Amino acid sequence: MKTLTFLFIGAISLWGCNRKGNQTDAYGNFEAVETIVSAQATGVLESFAVEEGQTLDAGIKVGLIDTLQLALQKEQLKASLLTVSSRTPNIATQTSFYEQQIALQEEQLKALQREKKRTENLLAAESVPGKQLDDINTQISMIEKQIALIKGQRSAQASALTTQKTGIQSETLPLQKQIERLSDQIEKSTIVNPVSGTVTMRLAEPKEVVSYGKALYKIADLNKLVLRAYISGDQLVRVKVGQQVKVLVDAPNDTFQEYEGNVQWIASKAEFTPKVIQTKEERVNLVYAMKILVKNNGSLKIGMPGEVVFN
Repeated sequence: MKTLTFLFIGAISLWGCNRKGNQTDAYGNFEAVETIVSAQATGVLESFAVEEGQTLDAGIKVGLIDTLQLALQKEQLKASLLTVSSRTPNIATQTSFYEQQIALQEEQLKALQREKKRTENLLAAESVPGKQLDDINTQISMIEKQIALIKGQRSAQASALTTQKTGIQSETLPLQKQIERLSDQIEKSTIVNPVSGTVTMRLAEPKEVVSYGKALYKIADLNKLVLRAYISGDQLVRVKVGQQVKVLVDAPNDTFQEYEGNVQWIASKAEFTPKVIQTKEERVNLVYAMKILVKNNGSLKIGMPGEVVFN
């Protein structure tokens, strides 16, 4: 979750005031894009290595939420899955008997076919009676019927086992999904910093009980800040997106520090001057918001006021 944070919105000056010859075109305050890092699990915050002002790289682990209950639930589900899976039939093993019977009958059939061929040769030479060939054909027919019967029994058994296996798989699938969900929750119990930047606010403490969505800390890239300022309608012709401008920040002895800024955005819709402006005349003026990106040398802070001079 990302929010734009700034502490004060400066007043607009149409033509500004002169400071050592510089004419100010707009006033504003610095802000940064802050990322709110929240808990993605519920439990005791076992460890939390985050301090305000600390610089963190993206992807590093900064904390851990207790995962004991999740781990116990996962082990329980894995045991249930193992029990259900043990009932899954092995179709190949349980139909191997039929395969053996078919193989035996086919061997007998081959032997009879060889005997039939030999008998046909003998019959052609009138060395055996015709009844001998008839007996062999009868045996061949009986074995072929037996093979067909065994194959039918094998198919019926395989079909029944497949139905049983499908039913068991339908029981295991929800268990597998629950295990995957718990694995995901356990993984998300490790707090991983999502973006590189500086911690601007710590919102939780170790050993605190946190819930899903609880904000833990805020982090922002302070290497570049944005000066949000306001300009009047007649100033729009003097500035455009991508333009380089001067950004002035107060310094000792009524001087200022100058930074180079780049206009990143100008509002397409006018709005009333922020209510912090005190006079009625100023409050009714319509202005346009703008954002100016400024490289931070470490001196700029969120909420600090700044002035803009168009080049």
